[in-house]
Amino acid sequence: MKRIGLISDTHGHFDDKYEKYFAECDEIWHAGDIGDISVTDQLKKIAPLRAVYGNIDGHVLRSEFPEHRRFVLEGVEVWLTHIGGRPYVYDWKIRDKITKSPPQLFICGHTHICKVQMDKRLKMLYMNPGAAGIYGIHKVRTILRFTLERGKIEGLEVVELGERV
Repeated sequence: MKRIGLISDTHGHFDDKYEKYFAECDEIWHAGDIGDISVTDQLKKIAPLRAVYGNIDGHVLRSEFPEHRRFVLEGVEVWLTHIGGRPYVYDWKIRDKITKSPPQLFICGHTHICKVQMDKRLKMLYMNPGAAGIYGIHKVRTILRFTLERGKIEGLEVVELGERV
């Protein structure tokens, strides 16, 4: 069993609340638009980190993290990226790949909209944790927490961190 903390679109902002909500997580996943390497350095102090770079991330973050990460953890195949679109309307850059080889769990960021939805056509769970930073269109900063165990995704929680100020 692995408890996962999922975050995206920090845009260089680190909030002490991340430590509070991710303290009991086995891993933290960042779905891009990190903004500054200091954010991932601080997240790594809380729990092991898997991350991808986003469209605002410069050469330092792009040299540290890939654009896409596909892996299996606790029997769940995961695809983590930043720009992915949404269920049934995936970004053109990944549309063919995701249709031909959908993971069990597809995670992206970019939209700043917290959304979890089953794509019934691809039999794939879509997650976007929204935005945890203070820059962007969102009104409330959000993260997700969930558990992976024996091929199942369970115990999903949406955590509201407060209003974007």
